[in-house]
Amino acid sequence: MTDTIMEPRAKAGPRVKQMIIDCDIHNVMSPKSLDPFLPNRWLQHQRAFGSRQHSGSVYPKGSPARWDAFPPSGLAPGADLSFMQQQHLDALNVEFGILGCLSPAGSQLDPDYAAALSAATNDWQIAEWLEPEPRLRAGLIVPAEHSEQAVAEIERLAGHPGFVQVLLVARSSAPLGDRKYWKLYEAATRHNLPVGIHYGGGVRGVPISSAGWPSYYIEDHTGMSAAFQAHVASMVFGGVFEHIPDLRIALIEGGFAWLPSLAWRMDKQWHRFKSEVPHLRRKPSEYIRDHFWVTTQPIEEPHRSADLHKVFEHLGGVDKVMFSTDYPHWDFDHPAHAFQVRLPAGHRDKIYTENARAFYGLPARAA
Repeated sequence: MTDTIMEPRAKAGPRVKQMIIDCDIHNVMSPKSLDPFLPNRWLQHQRAFGSRQHSGSVYPKGSPARWDAFPPSGLAPGADLSFMQQQHLDALNVEFGILGCLSPAGSQLDPDYAAALSAATNDWQIAEWLEPEPRLRAGLIVPAEHSEQAVAEIERLAGHPGFVQVLLVARSSAPLGDRKYWKLYEAATRHNLPVGIHYGGGVRGVPISSAGWPSYYIEDHTGMSAAFQAHVASMVFGGVFEHIPDLRIALIEGGFAWLPSLAWRMDKQWHRFKSEVPHLRRKPSEYIRDHFWVTTQPIEEPHRSADLHKVFEHLGGVDKVMFSTDYPHWDFDHPAHAFQVRLPAGHRDKIYTENARAFYGLPARAA
């Protein structure tokens, strides 16, 4: 892992020869970015009333960025496309980058305002990011807590080639196996779009941890993987994949070393309590193996680096592992330094490019 927050004006790192598909790049809105894309009714609403959302955890000092990611233009890190092209896409040999915009749309309590913000965010992504830069693709922002509006936004833009997944966040009002989300999953799958679940998001009044509100940000940051575990268990035990057998899920920025032990634990509990969930026709670990992909950043690094190969073995191999940097955030992973253990050439190709190419349906590399 490449930590840069402790190194003021840190270098971006060496240019790399290994081509990558980066599955987690954050494009950031400036304060008035959405103004040209919001209908006047909602622009006036925004100016008069602003957001209505529950309070939640925020990054320390309000900025998650690495020090060298602040562009000379004065825009926020991740908000300047030309700077991103130079510092990240060009320097790191990015074949394709998947944008994960952390929009405030999903945390809004007003369903219609949430829908308007989602649509404006997606239109902004098309105009300011996807059309100017052909290497970029994006996650489709939807008001996930409001299923009718979420489905409408998927139907509106699912045919756009720039959107390659529907993007949700890990902090939701209920575990993501809850049936109120199923119509969203059905719509995504109908259009052959996977669903990405990304670290963070609005809390909507739900404590960050399963034991209540933590005292320190480090607790929140460390415990985020527990939210991902809850979603995996909820989706599997809730029968989502029996109801929607073609649904594919990417767990983004949630780590992955915890996934094998969770699968083991779920299998053990299923053998004890399977009468409660008769809709499950297979072991939980089999649903996990077939329906979940993971991204590499942040990588849990064993004290013995060679043990990472054992983690991959317990995952069933590297076929579901996709590379990500989390640019421009402070815990960004440079592709030359992300792995503290040497990867076999076949594993490198799968992790750095080919798994994501297949998952997102990206074009094959030119010969």
